[in-house]
Amino acid sequence: MDFARPVPEPTAVAVAHDRERVRYAVLGAAALLAGVWVAWLLAWLLGWSLDDLGVRPRDFSGLIGILTAPFAHASFEHLMSNTLPLALLATLTLYCYPRAARLAVPLIWLASGLGVWLFARSSTHVGASGIAHGLMLFLFVMGLLRRDRLAVVVSLVVFFLYGGMLMTVLPREANVSFEYHLAGAVAGLVAAVLLRARDPLPPRKRYSWEEDEAGEPLVDEELELPRARDVPVLWQRTTPDDGANGRVIVFQPRPRDDRPPTLH
Repeated sequence: MDFARPVPEPTAVAVAHDRERVRYAVLGAAALLAGVWVAWLLAWLLGWSLDDLGVRPRDFSGLIGILTAPFAHASFEHLMSNTLPLALLATLTLYCYPRAARLAVPLIWLASGLGVWLFARSSTHVGASGIAHGLMLFLFVMGLLRRDRLAVVVSLVVFFLYGGMLMTVLPREANVSFEYHLAGAVAGLVAAVLLRARDPLPPRKRYSWEEDEAGEPLVDEELELPRARDVPVLWQRTTPDDGANGRVIVFQPRPRDDRPPTLH
């Protein structure tokens, strides 16, 4: 599924395309959360052990956890703590960068799990927090690299809401997999750098003061202020003053006033 390039003016066609992107983003994020919740509910109702779905570092039988660990959570509190960030970050990613998200989400998913399997502590690592950290870094760095209006706004909002995630990439609690957080953040950073140009930039809106009298757009040089060294200085003459090109007016000094000054 592809989407039309965004336009600066809110026409009826642009609004329809925007609604389509919103629907695509909401449904995609809902499908991801549905898989996470269904896996946890089935395990809770049937008494399954979710440890079998986790990543066990440097254990070949734990490689399956690279695919399944985001669906497993250690407790209901763990599941709830990941639900809202994952829902919002996934929705923003799919809405803002629908083309890049097709590669960014699988890349963050697989790379974060692989990083845990290669470098993490010997334990069972579960949860979708690695994907959430990756999506947060992805959205934030995309705003820094692209610098269009939508990217910058989303980057600021994401950093304001979830900037504290950056603190959890360091070891803080013994039962928290900071390795999953760190691997997901690195994967999100790499995905943003690699996929920053996959979605086209929206065309910049041109205002009336940027056009000449005939309605033609002005070139950038005409809108830029001249540099300081290009501004002529009155007291720096390029030709000798021989009287042919001008006349110097001599101002007579003001007569001296001997009255005392007025104090204020």
